[in-house]
Formats: sequence, C-alpha cells, structure tokens
Amino acid sequence: MDIPGKRPVYLNLFKIRLPLPGVVSIMHRASGALLFLVLPPLLYALQLSLASEQGFATVHEWLRLPLVKLLLIGTVWGYLHHFCMGLRYLALDLDIGVDLPQARFSSKLVLAVSIVATLLFGVWLW
Repeated sequence: MDIPGKRPVYLNLFKIRLPLPGVVSIMHRASGALLFLVLPPLLYALQLSLASEQGFATVHEWLRLPLVKLLLIGTVWGYLHHFCMGLRYLALDLDIGVDLPQARFSSKLVLAVSIVATLLFGVWLW
C-alpha cells in the first residue's frame, strides 16, 4: 500500500547549519577518534624512550622536528578538547547547563579553554 503525500524528503546536509553545541559535540567525537589513532605511536615512543639511553635520545630528536611538534600540538588539543567536553557532559548528566543559553555558553567555554590551553602548550613546546 502506497500512502500518497508521504514521500521521502531530500535533505542537503551541506546546507543544514548546526548550532554550536552540535558542532562541539561532533568535535568531541572527532577528538576521541584522533586520540584512539594516536595512542599506538605515542605508546611506541614511550616504550622506546624508556628502553635505553639511545632510545631516549632518538625520541628526543624526533621531538625537535617541527612536523612532530605540530602533530603533538594537535594531539594535545584533541586531549584537552575531549577532556573539557567530558566535564561538560558530566555537568549535563547532572542537569547543569541543559537550557539553550547555558548550553551555548558552555560550548563556547569548552572551545575557549581548549584553544587557550593548547596555545599555551604550543608556546611552551616551541
């Protein structure tokens, strides 16, 4: 049986504008995936640096490369963003900040804190 007037609606996902809490939520998922993918190389570098003095020197030389520094800064941003969003989600579970103005403010706060902390780490690293 075909019901007239119940055709599927075409949604162009590139024209839909998510609110800031939605964008930050997607960034939380992306940062979690980034952390998952970066974990094996980080554990390898840790193992190598703890194995011997030569391994430590090798990892130390890697950390002097600008590309490695940029990758490390990106990883730190992923960790900080994921951590701050985790705190925000814990607050939401306690019914703190569930209203729209508070949700927007907490999303802006998460972005600001993670970016500022990452910039401070980048200045310290470079």
